[in-house]
Amino acid sequence: MNIRQLIFLAAVLLLADYAALPQSAPPSTDVFIVDVLDRGELKLGEPRNITRRDGYDNQPEFIDGGRGLLYTSIREDGQADIYRYDFGRDTAARITSTPESEYSPTLTPDGKFFSVIRVEADKTQRLWKFPLAGGAPVLVLEAIKPVGYHLWIDERTLLVFILGKPNTLQTAGVRTQKAEIAASDVGRCFRRMPGRDLVSFVHKVSDNEWWIKSLDVKSREIKPLIKTLPGSEDYIWLADGSVLMGKDSKLYRCRIGGVARWEEAADFSSHGLKSITRMAVSSKGDRLAVVAEPGPRR
Repeated sequence: MNIRQLIFLAAVLLLADYAALPQSAPPSTDVFIVDVLDRGELKLGEPRNITRRDGYDNQPEFIDGGRGLLYTSIREDGQADIYRYDFGRDTAARITSTPESEYSPTLTPDGKFFSVIRVEADKTQRLWKFPLAGGAPVLVLEAIKPVGYHLWIDERTLLVFILGKPNTLQTAGVRTQKAEIAASDVGRCFRRMPGRDLVSFVHKVSDNEWWIKSLDVKSREIKPLIKTLPGSEDYIWLADGSVLMGKDSKLYRCRIGGVARWEEAADFSSHGLKSITRMAVSSKGDRLAVVAEPGPRR
């Protein structure tokens, strides 16, 4: 065996060892509930940890008029399942238990189902839905994949984040089973805008320039609203039309219109929260769900 063959064999063995390494585990995150004490001034209560465990608890979605919460949880077996938290009882129960992993629980427009991104046995990521009352899942979009995130526009139309190079935001029809690209180079967070027939999404113009932009789903018109906080892409809209975004241990609020700028709304560093990412707001606007890495557990 000559020197070139030896070098090639060494490279193959090195790549084989690298490929065999396990993928890094997601960060340990918890879901915190924050009461909104004053909606106008956005006075917030102290964050309360409802998951309280090591591991991944994320992607909150309020249901039942704010009386319940769905979220994704990854336990010791590495399986991602959907859990349902009951505020009245302060208890959580697993509501999906399948060989597949489910992510991003989202209430459907009719309120009877919650849709999920399901990682199937062959690693295909497609959109499914489960009855809230229990029962077998139903495939929503058969040929549209790989789906990363989604948002219901109405019972027949969705916005879906399709993984690719680049990642794209696409409109998908439940009846037509067809999708069309609405925007490219997008982030994972896109939301309905309160009081308007518009949605918003994060456009990653470059590594250092990210914008929240509005999208008219029908006309495809896109307009810039405000730059995101540096490195942050998760946000929610409040009923008054302002947007809330987290960074590190703080929440920031921006009132769109006029001179739009981010202003500090809350600082949770004294409660140990760090790396705030995803958020959700209840339909009544009286509660926030905030995902963050917790401080030392007591």
